[in-house]
Amino acid sequence: MWVFGYGSLVWNPEFEVAERIVARLDGYARSFCMASIHHRGTPEAPGLVLALDRKDGASCTGLALRVAEGQEAETLAKLRERELVSSAYLECHVPLNLADGRNIEAVAYVIDQDHVQYLGELDLEDQAHIIATAQGQRGPNHEYLYNTSAHLGELGIADPDLDWLASRVRELGHKGPSGLADRKWPDRLQKRVFTGSG
Repeated sequence: MWVFGYGSLVWNPEFEVAERIVARLDGYARSFCMASIHHRGTPEAPGLVLALDRKDGASCTGLALRVAEGQEAETLAKLRERELVSSAYLECHVPLNLADGRNIEAVAYVIDQDHVQYLGELDLEDQAHIIATAQGQRGPNHEYLYNTSAHLGELGIADPDLDWLASRVRELGHKGPSGLADRKWPDRLQKRVFTGSG
């Protein structure tokens, strides 16, 4: 069984990996388009986490992770506990193009564009202000951004949006929950998310 990592699974898979290789998924973009109310935010002060956002002509380069033999069922259960903490992610099987020319199918977690936690319309500046302030059960939102950006860079995977966000969030500083008033939530999203409906 293969798993496609494009965010925290790249640097913190939390399962035994038998093989890892750079891979490309066509038809999706890596984007901070999901409000996080558990791992990197709270219902009262959501953060943002990465998701695969379906877009024509887009592609996302990440890591294909082959699960150790005999660990498939246990790994899938752990992944579902971690990734399906809300119903905003959909578990899919997607075709990947591996860096060595192989073509495989992998498990991936894709955003449900109809879910209330889908925030695909946020621009990068809005994302930066949110990431600079939020924190959740797994730690500060900026830590998630910095780790992902750094590890993608080490793998030679270019992601200009993540690089820009990492630089901008460092400029803004890490305000913590007290920075809530400085968030750049558009009015209609603030009403939707901060009422607890997300």
